[in-house]
Amino acid sequence: MTTILRRESRIPSLAGATRWLNSEPLGPADVQGRVVLFDFGTYTCINWLRTLPYVRAWAERYREHGLIVVGIQTPEFEFERNVESVRREVRARKIDWPVAVDNDYELWQAFGNRFWPALYLADRDGVIRHRHFGEGQYEQSEQVIQQLLGLPSQDPVTVAGDGDEAEPDWARLNSPETYLGYDRTENFASSGGVGRGEARAYAAPDRLGLNRWALSGDWTMERERVTLNAAGGRISFRFEARDLHLVLRRAGQSEPVPFRVLLDGEAPGAAHGVYADAEGNGRLEDDRMYQLVRQPGRADERTFEITFLAAGVEAYVVTFG
Repeated sequence: MTTILRRESRIPSLAGATRWLNSEPLGPADVQGRVVLFDFGTYTCINWLRTLPYVRAWAERYREHGLIVVGIQTPEFEFERNVESVRREVRARKIDWPVAVDNDYELWQAFGNRFWPALYLADRDGVIRHRHFGEGQYEQSEQVIQQLLGLPSQDPVTVAGDGDEAEPDWARLNSPETYLGYDRTENFASSGGVGRGEARAYAAPDRLGLNRWALSGDWTMERERVTLNAAGGRISFRFEARDLHLVLRRAGQSEPVPFRVLLDGEAPGAAHGVYADAEGNGRLEDDRMYQLVRQPGRADERTFEITFLAAGVEAYVVTFG
C-alpha cells in the first residue's frame, strides 16, 4: 500500500531511540533541508530484508542530490533488542546510513507505524509526504524521491538481490508465514496439540498436509518460540515455495549447534539455501533468519525437515519466498 500525503505530517522527535549506529543521535533539525527516507525494519524480517537492495541503491544514487536514509530497527522478538546483534547485521548487510535502535517502540509510536517494513519520505521542510507499507511498488517510491529532490524523471534503479535478499517467486509462493510460539501459531500437527510452556515429547504424523508443521522430540512451546530441550529434535513443514527460511537463536551461552536439513527425506542438493550445504549440513551460530532452502526450477510441494544435533535451540517463525 502506497500513500502520498498532503503537507500535514511533520517528522516527529527521534529522541526516543535507545541507541544510534553509524551516526550521532539525529533529530528533525539535523536533517532539515534534506529529503529523508525513514526505513522501519527488524533484522530477522524476510520482508524487510528483500527491500534492502532498493534502499541501498537509492541511498547511493540520490545521496549527492540531498537524500539521507535513516534506518529504524524496532524489534519484533525479544532477542532482537540485543544492540550487538543489530550492529552485526547492520555491518553484514552493508548498511552505511544512520540507524536508530528503537527498543522501546518510541519511534514506532511517534510515526504511528504498524508494519515491518515501512517507508516514510519527508521533504526538505521536514514534512512527511509519502509512506509505503510492505514490499513492492518500488518504482512509485523512487518517483516520489525524484519529485521531492526536484529531479527530472529518470529510469528506476535496476536491482537484483542476492541470497536471502532476492525477490520472492510470487507465482509459486503458496505457503504463509508461520509463527511457532503458541501465541500466534497455526496448522500445528503434532499429536497432543499445542503445549503452553511445558516440556513435552512431541511426535510428528506420518504425513503432513500442505502448510502443516510438526515437532518431534523434547521441546517446550513458549509464547513466541519453541525451545529444544534435548539433542535430536526436529521441525517438519510441508510447503510450496521456492525458498524456506527459519528464524533461529541459540539459548543462553550454548555452543554452536549443528543441524541437518532434508527435503522429502533426502539431502537438498542444488536446492540448499545460504546456510546449509548440498548435504543439508549447517550450524546455528548467530541469532538471525536462516535461509535453508532455495529451489532451482519448478517448486512443487516438498516436506522440509531440520534436525538439531544438540539442545539449546530456539525457533521463532518460518517464512517463504
